Amino acid sequence: MNHQSNKLRDAVIIALVTSAGTSGAAFAQEASAPTSLDRIEVTGSRIRQVDLETAQPVLTISRQDIESQGFSSVADILQNISAAGSPSFSRASPLTSNQEAGGQYIDLRNLGAQRTLVLVNGKRLGISPNGYQDVSSIPSVIVERIEVLKDGASSIYGSDAMAGVINIITRKNFEGAQANAYVGQYSQGDGQKQSYDFLVGFKGDRGSVTVGAEYHKEEGVWAKDRWFSEDTRPGDPLSGLTTVGQWGNYNTNNNQFARDKNGKLVLDSKGNPTRLGATWAAPNRGSNAMGSGNFHPQDPIADTSRSSDQMHLLTPLKRRSLFVNASYDIFDNVRFNADMGYTKRDSNRQIAGYPTQSTAIGAPMAGAVYRTNADGTRTFVSNGSYFNPNGNADLYQADVAGYLDPKTGLPAFSQTNNIDWRRRGWEVPRTTDTSLTTWRFTAALEGSFEIGDRYFDWDAGYLFNENESTIINNGNFYIPAVQAAVGPSFKNSAGQIQCGTAANPIALTSCVPWNPFAGFGTGAVANSLDDPAVRKYLFREEHAVGNTKTNSYFANIAGSLFALPAGDLAFALGYEYRKEQGGFFPDAIAQSGNSTNLASGPTSGGYSLDELYAELNIPVLADVAFAKELTLSVASRYSDYNTFGDTTNNKFGLKWRPTDELLVRATWSEGFRAPTIGNLYGGGSQSFTTGFEDPCDSVYGVAKGSAKCLADVGAGYRQLKQGFVPTTQKGDQTPVPFTSGSNPNLQPENSESKTIGFVYSPGYVQGLSVAVDWWNIRIDNTMVSDSPNLIMEDCYVGLIASRCANFTRDPVTKIVNDLKYGLRNAGFTETEGFDFDVNYAQETGFGRFGAKWATTYVSKYESKATNDPATVPNHWNGRNAYFRIRSNLSLTWKLENWSAMWGMRYFSGSKENCSYLDRCTTPNWAAPETLGKISPKNNLGSNTFHDVQVAWSAPWDARIAVGANNVFNHISAPWYSQASSNFAYYGGFDIGRTVYLKYQQNF
Repeated sequence: MNHQSNKLRDAVIIALVTSAGTSGAAFAQEASAPTSLDRIEVTGSRIRQVDLETAQPVLTISRQDIESQGFSSVADILQNISAAGSPSFSRASPLTSNQEAGGQYIDLRNLGAQRTLVLVNGKRLGISPNGYQDVSSIPSVIVERIEVLKDGASSIYGSDAMAGVINIITRKNFEGAQANAYVGQYSQGDGQKQSYDFLVGFKGDRGSVTVGAEYHKEEGVWAKDRWFSEDTRPGDPLSGLTTVGQWGNYNTNNNQFARDKNGKLVLDSKGNPTRLGATWAAPNRGSNAMGSGNFHPQDPIADTSRSSDQMHLLTPLKRRSLFVNASYDIFDNVRFNADMGYTKRDSNRQIAGYPTQSTAIGAPMAGAVYRTNADGTRTFVSNGSYFNPNGNADLYQADVAGYLDPKTGLPAFSQTNNIDWRRRGWEVPRTTDTSLTTWRFTAALEGSFEIGDRYFDWDAGYLFNENESTIINNGNFYIPAVQAAVGPSFKNSAGQIQCGTAANPIALTSCVPWNPFAGFGTGAVANSLDDPAVRKYLFREEHAVGNTKTNSYFANIAGSLFALPAGDLAFALGYEYRKEQGGFFPDAIAQSGNSTNLASGPTSGGYSLDELYAELNIPVLADVAFAKELTLSVASRYSDYNTFGDTTNNKFGLKWRPTDELLVRATWSEGFRAPTIGNLYGGGSQSFTTGFEDPCDSVYGVAKGSAKCLADVGAGYRQLKQGFVPTTQKGDQTPVPFTSGSNPNLQPENSESKTIGFVYSPGYVQGLSVAVDWWNIRIDNTMVSDSPNLIMEDCYVGLIASRCANFTRDPVTKIVNDLKYGLRNAGFTETEGFDFDVNYAQETGFGRFGAKWATTYVSKYESKATNDPATVPNHWNGRNAYFRIRSNLSLTWKLENWSAMWGMRYFSGSKENCSYLDRCTTPNWAAPETLGKISPKNNLGSNTFHDVQVAWSAPWDARIAVGANNVFNHISAPWYSQASSNFAYYGGFDIGRTVYLKYQQNF
């Protein structure tokens, strides 16, 4: 074999080998580097080769890097690399209650976690039905290093490798034992994190077993305990309040109540919740509007609720995991290798009790029914709800006789006596408990053989991965029960309130009447939400189960074919068969839509594929002027799916060393992402759409006053938001949920990736390495949601009649009360930028100093969700959580038994849409996609978080480290756009100073 030697390659190899073994005494016990550095497989290529520096940019996170940071999981470490985008499902998003909730998913280049492929020892990590790979399922103690390929690699690994590949390489051939403990919490005294893990390994003459186990627990943080999350508009206590409060109120605009004011009425907390009269007043009254003692505890704004008082800011989780690696040399050149992984993850979240609105769930409180006689008098037919303050003859005649009409002798109320009411279920907050169990198993025979003087490596094996999830929801009203509970009721002979009428009673075991006007804190008042019988009747526990399975068979062979003047022509060939199956099954309540929980249908399906790939590494020049090395690489993968058909993706790479100190590299590649089970076979799911814009709104609508709008909604129409009150800004959350679904005809996304860069290691500065890479990724035929706003715009602005069939309007309020939308292939996403990496290490008389500086600069990020050529793309770069710059600097020092680290994590400034016009720093902002229209923005400054750690290697073979992440307790300015969060704060930022202690004991 013809191997080229140079300083750059040697330096990289030495750095990789030594970095894996300098984190403490235990690492010295591990096996040294592979017996032959000639054949090392680097992420992004199946060809084993001498040089670790390839044509592709690869970031390596060593075991030492993991140990020196204050993060307690693999996911946290990856989330903080400069190429990482915003988290897909932040733990600061408690409104997320899907299967993925509680997991951690890495999104490279801000292109979405589903477009980043995660491998474990070169084999795929299991996926959810929606295509997400949870990196937290791998215990950090078992990780040897992590390689991050910042380039497309579908030609090598297949689907999903569009933004890059993360390869988690586990520790093998370990001998001895190691125990670790990590305890940390925020300086505010909450959010405690605990991680305890153990590693043990055994080696023999022909094999080894390495076992790693971990227990990890993170406590939650409440939104009310941080200034930026306790109110919708931080610093403004009024902004987080909603009139759907824990003290029920009702609307009298159409239900005139005798001797009462117009508007909505609420029962005073000091009054008897079963009586009328002076106990009623207008809602939202403060201490200035009422006398002392006549307002609720939440004054100065009474009769309202603040949902953040019951919500998590960070959701708690607990994880137990086990990973085993075993290998055995069957023959000298044949080895059996197997991995087994087990993870049990439990997470839960809490949000405020459901804001029940009778209009939304079709449950107006029943009023008494009268028949109008020929002489104009009215005859009582049947009573309504006993607790109806506007139409219950029984209650009026028995308790408030003075309210009778002197002419008719009947209660003085209008014919319209069914009333619309609102009440938040404050006594029963909504909770979601998610449990996920993951089993993973790989087994393969690996070997090598020699023909002449050429080595060939091969492997053939099987991969199995299974995820089983269970989701339990509590705190949502069961709508049929609510409808019955506020229907007709009466006081029986025993003094109990009973459903039905005296003539046709309903057994108390079948129906329990509810008084939604009995406010929070009334205690065990019968028929209030504090009444156990009412709670049992109105609330139903909901269950959902999910399951995904991956079965894969693979075979690979790699080696060298023949010698060329500049070196060996190397190749790799492989075949893979993979079958994905999955489903998600909500229970009958969720599927029927009979709960105030968001309705969803079942998902069930699968797909299979066969794939073939080939790769060549072609040396062109070696050891000539201006070309110490010139190598070309070519790869192609053919994929045949039983869903959409086949696709072929190619890749070309160039590696050129004009001198030993300089490497120039470039790649061009094609990629694809196949539709997932959820994309193809997912049942519809409901959500309250945020930022919804009705073009016909008479204040903010872009088509207000048009003939189409006037015909559909009339003049003066107002869009309603949560609480069924008019919107106060352009775009708001809908008061009713919309339904999104799947599309069995989806086609794969296609991508094109390009990189050009260099690595420079000057001989005149020992220990210095500089890398610069330009990259560009464009994804076409993207799978995008056919958004509600686009449907509305097409209907009323584009006047596309077929689009108007996607929604209906309420015949009375005229609001959009039902809208369905799904996925489709349309538009594109393109991003471009530069990666800068500087590494330096120097031995001095005062210890070894090191510096690592990694920066990602994004020069372009734009997308379009339509194929209309006239539509201007949206430019996201520098807006919301699409940062132009992310930069990390790590400074390290080590002297004998002491070491220290100082880290800085930098996020550049950003712009967001102005949710509040009085807080816009750029009120006249416009961009190409606004077509000249003003779109006010709020400028957000940059943020830097500082981390510090000091460690001591104790003489009893232990390592003790103390440190703090975000040591200066830096908090960002509010982000009203709620990027990766459900609060006015970016979900990827630290929410306080984390102080921690780490202890490692080697045996």
